[in-house]
Amino acid sequence: MAKILHTPPSPTTARLVTGAKLPAYVFDSAKDLARRVAGVIASVIHERNALGQNAVLGLPTGSTPVSVYRELIRMHREEGLDFSNVVTFNLDEYYGIHPDRSQSYQRWMREHLFDHINVPRENINIPDGTLPLEEVNAFCDAYEAKIQQAGGIDVMLLGIGRNGHIGFNEPFSVRNSRTRLCTLDPITRVDAASDFFGEENVPTQAITMGLGSILSSRKVLLIALGESKARIIRETLENEVTARNPASYLQEHEDVSVLIDLAAAKELSAVTTPWLVGIVDWTDSMIKRAVIWLCEQSGKALLKLDDDDFRNHNLHYLLRHHGPAPTLAHRVFRWMMDTIDYHPAGRDAKRVICFSPHPDDDVISMGGTLIRLVEDQHETHIAYMTSGNIAVFDHDARRVADMVTEYNRLFGIDEKKSTEVEASVNEALTKKVPGQFDHEAVLKIKGLIRWSEAKAGALTVGCQEKNLHFLDLPFYRTGAVDKKPIGPEDVAIIRELIERIQPQQIYVAGDLSDPHGTHRVCAEAIFLALQEIELATGSRPDVLLYRGAWQEYELDEIEIAVPLSPGDMELKREAIFMHESQKDEALFPGSDPREFWQRAEDRNKGTAARYNQIGLPEFFALEAFVRWDGVPL
Repeated sequence: MAKILHTPPSPTTARLVTGAKLPAYVFDSAKDLARRVAGVIASVIHERNALGQNAVLGLPTGSTPVSVYRELIRMHREEGLDFSNVVTFNLDEYYGIHPDRSQSYQRWMREHLFDHINVPRENINIPDGTLPLEEVNAFCDAYEAKIQQAGGIDVMLLGIGRNGHIGFNEPFSVRNSRTRLCTLDPITRVDAASDFFGEENVPTQAITMGLGSILSSRKVLLIALGESKARIIRETLENEVTARNPASYLQEHEDVSVLIDLAAAKELSAVTTPWLVGIVDWTDSMIKRAVIWLCEQSGKALLKLDDDDFRNHNLHYLLRHHGPAPTLAHRVFRWMMDTIDYHPAGRDAKRVICFSPHPDDDVISMGGTLIRLVEDQHETHIAYMTSGNIAVFDHDARRVADMVTEYNRLFGIDEKKSTEVEASVNEALTKKVPGQFDHEAVLKIKGLIRWSEAKAGALTVGCQEKNLHFLDLPFYRTGAVDKKPIGPEDVAIIRELIERIQPQQIYVAGDLSDPHGTHRVCAEAIFLALQEIELATGSRPDVLLYRGAWQEYELDEIEIAVPLSPGDMELKREAIFMHESQKDEALFPGSDPREFWQRAEDRNKGTAARYNQIGLPEFFALEAFVRWDGVPL
């Protein structure tokens, strides 16, 4: 077969990473990245069609490629992209999962791609996870043979796990391995726990293409989104090849492109310390980052830095053109002092909306600031964007259903109907198999639990019940971890609230490493609504982004830091404790083993400690914010 020519991403939409061991490109948004990847795949399909040949694609599943598949579907519908001569081979499948199960990659691929394009069903190849164990080896050999019969894979699209796995090639997989049954790494099972409603329900094995299978592809596109992938992307692009990180073997392939968003690029040397890699444009933000980094490297406070500190840490150019050291240090010290703000909405009464993706993000991430906003007599609204009903344990739903029945019995309130509801809830939970979606009645009970907890938490920090808004956005109403894409109806609901309240300030969750993606999706919907409002009126409210549930902003990123007293932190903790269904053990805790209140306190106190370490005033805790720059995700 003819060789597919290397096609790097367009320089107008991506920036090449300096000093990486693989060609890597950083995109401003996930949508730009998806369009570029889909464009490369479409080019290969067109090229093969022109030669009268099939295009052979290697495809992954998971949250990362979803936007790519949506763009391919759009290109098929609107631009006539023809998949009739495409042959596909999926990377992997869980072993022991029936194809109709919600977690099956066969079902996932049908719902996210194959049911929406014209690829012939006989051209679709996905590992069979239902085979008897004694037939698996023969199937794997046949799978490899089928790839060869198709002419080999033209384009292999890959995601990457936090442990470096590609496909299900876990750490220490054999370099020349082929399609096989493998045992899943503990980190992989933890990361998959949300899809299976609990780590204990995640299969222990999977069938996967091998590293040798992947590296035999003519072209490889590795994509990564979000800060949760930042560490492994840095290791893959900057460290040597090692069996501990299977993705590092891609360094041995002749045609690989790594495509990442800004969040996934966050830990790359070219991003964190570009002055160690090449020539730097010393903007104010870059100066701030470099000088704060110098404090951390030298162990000195800002106002104790001297010229030798800059010289000893390869900051000669900065010192020469913007020094001397005291001038630079005082400049950054002033900038950081200006971030400290006890009154983030000002002293004059305003209307404020805090958008909370889940029912507890408000108090977890900015509970102290909510206390301050109420104290400053701002009209403080909280908009809960989703029900959060999938994150409630079955036993909590059963308990509440039983309690409601008993309550109605005691007060003689339609005892017959409530008994029927309790019976249907108990029956649904009894028949439910691990990883199965909840019955509608169960979801309503779980949603009621999260509603009552959100209300209690908001009242604890001083908000008024009349200012609480439960939006229940349609994109979330799937009953599963996997959500629908944002639609016009979601945006319209948010826009209506903003236009009705007319806030001067809005708070939005910027925790884009949320492992379930809800924070990212909710932020996208809010930004779309704000862009519509600005287009219609010529203005929009001031928008502050908060974090705290999954990670915190770096010091050089912070634009507003709200000091919290011990009393503020104690009240914030009480508000978080109102979310009893998420206390002690959350259904979807992510990779951080700490409880949410512990994460929040550690991050708030940690931010305050870092401020103090660089010579700023000592605070008990700080909640950090940045301003949205108007750029969509």
